[in-house]
Amino acid sequence: MLRSLTIQNVVLIEKLEIDFSCGLCALTGETGAGKSILLDSLGLALGARAESRLVRRGADKAQVIASFDVAPTHKAFAVLEDAEFTIDPSEGLVLRRTLSTDGKSKAYINDQPAGAALLKAVGDTLVEIHGQFDTHALLKQPSHIGMLDEFAGLESKAVDLQARFNAWKSARQELASAENTAEKFREEEEYLRHVTDELINLNPYVGEEKELQDLKLAIQNRDTVIEALNAAHGYLTAEDSADAMIQKAYRVIGRSADKIGKASEEIMEAMDRASVELESARVCIDAAFADLDDVPHNFADVDDRLYAIRAAARKHECKPDDLDEKLTELEARLATIEAQDDILSELSRKVDASRQSYEALAEEISTARVRSATQIDQEVMAELVPLKLEKARFFTQVMRRDEGEWNGQGIDRVEFLIATNPGADPSPLTKIASGGEMARFMLALKVVMAAVGSAETLIFDEVDTGIGGAVADAVGERLCILAKTHQVMVVTHSPQVAARGNNHWIVHKSGEADVRTSITPLKSAQERREEIARMLSGAQITIEARAAADKLLEKAA
Repeated sequence: MLRSLTIQNVVLIEKLEIDFSCGLCALTGETGAGKSILLDSLGLALGARAESRLVRRGADKAQVIASFDVAPTHKAFAVLEDAEFTIDPSEGLVLRRTLSTDGKSKAYINDQPAGAALLKAVGDTLVEIHGQFDTHALLKQPSHIGMLDEFAGLESKAVDLQARFNAWKSARQELASAENTAEKFREEEEYLRHVTDELINLNPYVGEEKELQDLKLAIQNRDTVIEALNAAHGYLTAEDSADAMIQKAYRVIGRSADKIGKASEEIMEAMDRASVELESARVCIDAAFADLDDVPHNFADVDDRLYAIRAAARKHECKPDDLDEKLTELEARLATIEAQDDILSELSRKVDASRQSYEALAEEISTARVRSATQIDQEVMAELVPLKLEKARFFTQVMRRDEGEWNGQGIDRVEFLIATNPGADPSPLTKIASGGEMARFMLALKVVMAAVGSAETLIFDEVDTGIGGAVADAVGERLCILAKTHQVMVVTHSPQVAARGNNHWIVHKSGEADVRTSITPLKSAQERREEIARMLSGAQITIEARAAADKLLEKAA
């Protein structure tokens, strides 16, 4: 429960410390005294949106601290654990929020810095604030399915269902994207097959362009080469060739070797080497002739082949030596196209599987909703009797949606309907309920829902709007019963409701130039009597008002 609330520099509040108790806590005061500021302050500590307007004029920053007594098993600690936020559960929970004039805020949990989102997630498990906004939410049909799921204890399954729907949706999107890709592939498949066959038939290889260039050049120079080789061969084999001259010189040196001496050997060895080299030259010339005779290509064939390879390279925007790699790339793209049917089949199976998973859980949840709808109807109608709506009937309608309307919440459409008179057809709340009736329907529903919620502190802001007399007394009675299992705080203008409080605070405003809001606990029976009498008669408290206040307090006791 909420143990204490400390407020500094929030709107009209300079500094305020409030210690709360269990049971029904009533907060009263004249209109405009600042009761809403208390709720705004608490909301700030619970993670509500921070607005710079909340900072008291003249102050640098505002601060709110809310301290709670909670069991170590409370859901709030599970939220913190999921967020990997470590605290000692035995220390309780202290939520603190600071807000500066530029709208920037800082959040702390047990004095450890925390994000505002985590602060709100924890705050939602600790306190439920029901006010005019909640009545509006009750009027909105989309919110009804969440309320029914909470009553039925389906929150974890609802989270799982949303995840399965997201998986199904993602699978459908993936399949649609693959189908679009496959369609584009099919449109270019014919072209890909054509150009792939072209390259397969061309069958280029790395280095072929250079070989063709060299061969083309060789063919172009064939006649010139033959003429040169013939001339060289003639020079090497003529009667006056170098070889013939070397043989003559060899014989001359040989005849005079004994006279020349040792040098003759060196000379003759050198001439032997020269003769051998000349013979090698003749062999090379003969080989060159043979190579020319072995060339099977003609110039036109070589030129056509070279042109075809270069044209293919231009077509595929690559170098001739990269054509082989381009062919591999094209074959891979064709393989991908050919695999599209398998890919689409696998994705289609994934869509079917995710749909079946979603639909199975959605059906299970739908069955539980139908079953819980009957139960919540019975419990709400039981609460309507003491709230003077015994003739009204409350219906929770669970209808199957068309498949195209299925969503993360399932296959159902849930709506709360009422019939305020016997025999009348049930209709949406917006068409039937008056302001007073709506407040009582909301209270009845919240009383029923409180049994399944984790929040131990329930705050009702002017739940008695538009009602009075016996109806207001009935509202106070239901709040009193609810306070047996929860800490209930009610901001009220109804003396019948205030009289039921186990604890009572009065909120008042003072000052003219420097207006301030303060809160005072009413500890004595006399103080409570005076406040309730004021609520009955206004500023001028009469004897009759005090007597009526005594009767209300006596009845409540």
